[in-house]
Amino acid sequence: MLSAAEALDVLLAAVRPLQHAADVEQIPTLAANGRVLATAQVSQLNVPPADNTQMDGYAVRAVDCSSAQARLPVSQRIPAGHVGQMLQAGTAARIFTGAMIPAGADAVVMQEMCELDKTADGDMVLVKHAPASGEWIRRAGEDICSGSVILPAGTRLRAQHLGLAASVGLASLPVLRKLRVAVFFTGDELTMPDEPLKPGAIYNSNRFVLRGLLENLGCEITDYGIVPDALDATRETLRRAARQHDLIITSGGVSVGEEDYVKPAVEAEGRLNMWQIAMKPGKPLAFGEVRRDAEGTPGTSAFFIGLPGNPVSSFVTFLLFVRPFILRLQGVTDVAPQAMTMRADFVWPKADRRQEFLRAKINQNGGLDLFPHQGSGVLTSVVWGDGLIDNPAGQTIAAGDRVRFLPFSALLQ
Repeated sequence: MLSAAEALDVLLAAVRPLQHAADVEQIPTLAANGRVLATAQVSQLNVPPADNTQMDGYAVRAVDCSSAQARLPVSQRIPAGHVGQMLQAGTAARIFTGAMIPAGADAVVMQEMCELDKTADGDMVLVKHAPASGEWIRRAGEDICSGSVILPAGTRLRAQHLGLAASVGLASLPVLRKLRVAVFFTGDELTMPDEPLKPGAIYNSNRFVLRGLLENLGCEITDYGIVPDALDATRETLRRAARQHDLIITSGGVSVGEEDYVKPAVEAEGRLNMWQIAMKPGKPLAFGEVRRDAEGTPGTSAFFIGLPGNPVSSFVTFLLFVRPFILRLQGVTDVAPQAMTMRADFVWPKADRRQEFLRAKINQNGGLDLFPHQGSGVLTSVVWGDGLIDNPAGQTIAAGDRVRFLPFSALLQ
């Protein structure tokens, strides 16, 4: 059996990222959340564009305030968005957060360290602090220098990235098109929740889970629904899906039973590698390609990934294999899951020969509690849990041991 790391390496090595001109579109920055940046973005200006104040207070010359009891006339008032006059020696300027520092000033004294006195001859300020030159001043280019790369190609854009782009005046961004993913589900026992549950039938929870996971990744999804357990029907669905999609994902039907038709269907329409992965849950995984016919999008084939049918196995294998595969197809370079080292507040006395991914929850003491039932069909475990403990093969866990934890907060986005 392949290790989980070996299987992921094979998957990622097969990726053909979106990279053609036709795969790039220019969209408004406001609409770019979750998209992947096609080309690096370079700032054409400094941020901030000029020296400005971090505080409401008074702009002064530090040399005029060395006594910490300087009494200075207030020569001007400078709100944010306005440009002040040259500051004359022996005077102060009332200034507000974000406003440009006037020429001649080299420090700002916050208003809490000043006393304003209104006189018939004009405002006077008592500066009760001896500032250092540069105090409470943001320098031009302190955040971003003109000509610097602010966002590299392959960045998966989030709210903070959009704010950064906007801060240098980028109203639109070049992003890769959305990945086109087809999904279908096999099994005559599958029923949708709005249908009567016949004897021997189960509700198709995997359809809802996989669609939600793909939506989180910003994919354009075509759902072919439940496909009957028949070779011809499975082959026809694969042919239709391959024409206009980058990736086809199925759930169930990839083992070697007499009623499992996905394997022979993919082999007839393309090629398939069946893997047994030394992990629990999620031992079976299929990977291959389905040929595109003459009516399809230019290119040789669509990728195919067949997931296990058990709901937890399907969920975990998607997070560990399909998610990084999709991100790499989208052009993201860093696809490694975020991992944390945390304390186990439980005992796991029986080692397994396979690598285990145990559902766990962070408790109020900063440790991890284990869900009591770790079966591959127990979907409540992934609703209750905060993430997965990556437990190596042959490893027991004692209370207080440090374990590798993969939080769902990072894997579900």
